[in-house]
Amino acid sequence: MPLILAWLLDFWPGEPPARLHPVVWMGHYLTAARRLSQPTFTAGAIAWTIGAAGVVAIALAAQVLIGLAAARAGLWAMLAVVLAAIALKPLFAWRALRRAAEAVLSAPGLPAARAALGWHLVSRDTSHLAAGEVYGATIESVAENLSDAFVAPCFWFVLGGLPAAALYRYANTADAMWGYHTPELEWFGKWAARFDDGLNWVPARLTVLLLWIGCWLVRLDAGRAWRLWRRDGRLTASPNAGQPMSTMSGALGVRLTKRGHYCLGAEFREPGAADVKDALRLAEVSAWLALGTFASLLIVRAMVWGY
Repeated sequence: MPLILAWLLDFWPGEPPARLHPVVWMGHYLTAARRLSQPTFTAGAIAWTIGAAGVVAIALAAQVLIGLAAARAGLWAMLAVVLAAIALKPLFAWRALRRAAEAVLSAPGLPAARAALGWHLVSRDTSHLAAGEVYGATIESVAENLSDAFVAPCFWFVLGGLPAAALYRYANTADAMWGYHTPELEWFGKWAARFDDGLNWVPARLTVLLLWIGCWLVRLDAGRAWRLWRRDGRLTASPNAGQPMSTMSGALGVRLTKRGHYCLGAEFREPGAADVKDALRLAEVSAWLALGTFASLLIVRAMVWGY
């Protein structure tokens, strides 16, 4: 099963070297396309579409070649599973997300924690954040990236194989690089941001369900998580980011705030280091639930439709 093997590869050996990482290649293209294009909506949409077509074409070619190997028996079929897992692994990440959060926790003092947060998890200025805001931003990143970096690429892999998963990862990377309200990117990145919103709509809400079920398993407050999601899930500018973040806020009973943008769980206390640990525990259980769900769907699909 390629998905399960890719999950194991995420733990060891983990991410491939940067020079071999397809997401890094996507980033190189997006950087070059931005530099060579005019800051207009049309230019951004064209540059995005050219990159998306290339990503899908490469992923489709890889899937066809893997399929040809899988059609044969014995070692060829086993090789096909391994190659599919190797191709899928760079398109999602769980261990890297966990390590990034742990880097904030293990930082020796607030200035170092701010630096770790800014280096690994967020693009905002972290130099003036209070301790509660640092831990809160870490929890937000864990919740949001559980959806963006794991649930969503696996969801699209189940629906459309490697091409769909690769397209999602490209769209998400483009939004991360172009989706800002700055004079240069306000219109140029609009198409990238909207496309990413569309691809993440279902996975973000599926992540809410996984977190809610996870609350029962790790003995966090599932009822409060559900209520906070219903109340605060739409308070963020993104239609998707606030979904898992508000659920996590309710599960932990902590306030998650980004100055001048949103405040989730306003009546709760500020988060601390122990809450980050609880967030990681809940997210990991939810990731395992996602893996089991998606792997089961692939098995059922293979039994019913033969692929």
